[in-house]
Amino acid sequence: MAKTVKIFNLEGKPVGKMKLPAIFETPIRPDVIKRAVLAIQSNRRQPQGRDPLAGKRTTAESRGVGLGIARIPRVKGPGGRGALAPGTVGGRQAHPPTSEKKIVKRIPKKEKRLALFSAIAATSSRKTVNSRGHSTEDVPQIPLVVTKDLEELKKTKEVEETLIRLGVLSDLYRVKESRKIRAGKGKRRGRKIKQAKGPLIVVAENRGILEAARNIPGVDAVNVNNLSVEMLAPGTHPGRLTIWTDSAIEKLNELYGEGEMA
Repeated sequence: MAKTVKIFNLEGKPVGKMKLPAIFETPIRPDVIKRAVLAIQSNRRQPQGRDPLAGKRTTAESRGVGLGIARIPRVKGPGGRGALAPGTVGGRQAHPPTSEKKIVKRIPKKEKRLALFSAIAATSSRKTVNSRGHSTEDVPQIPLVVTKDLEELKKTKEVEETLIRLGVLSDLYRVKESRKIRAGKGKRRGRKIKQAKGPLIVVAENRGILEAARNIPGVDAVNVNNLSVEMLAPGTHPGRLTIWTDSAIEKLNELYGEGEMA
């Protein structure tokens, strides 16, 4: 039976009701969601390998047995230092990475579709959202459905004020408190800050909201056409706190029908 939810305006007050599509009744499958997220992430990895001649540019040869020394390859001359072998300074690696290694994980289309449906359904379970670590004490309902006026916000301050009125302040504060400087060399590689994931805003049409929301720490905004399993289940963990516009939920029916896995 379809679940009926309230629709809230930008002031946080209920202004109507709507029935959720059947896609929200899909069983939650964390195992399938994990496979789909890892498949998406594997496509972003860059193949890497070592130079096939690395550590081998030498004429070192073993001197054989009977000399009272180890049989490792040694450079010519009086020094006789070891070379070429994996255990020597400047020698080759024993089992170096190769660029031919298959790093892309593939997943069947139907399983990928099931993962998306399952991740969408997980956003409608308060228990799943709470288990992911989100703070939902002041959120009036899960999933949170808002009028399409949300799509027209063009300033970051307006989006922040709207989220506060909708009861998402405690989750925004959780993200702010989680921010910390990464340990290690990642600080110099464009990922200096580590922070938790906050709410996801799903809209049917971008009228300024995507640009307005991107500067709020932890908050992501996406068009329903571009919705992915990784956005709904960051780190392979389903149940992200998601704010839907009523038009985005209506468009779900157009995109995926009744959510059947046929």
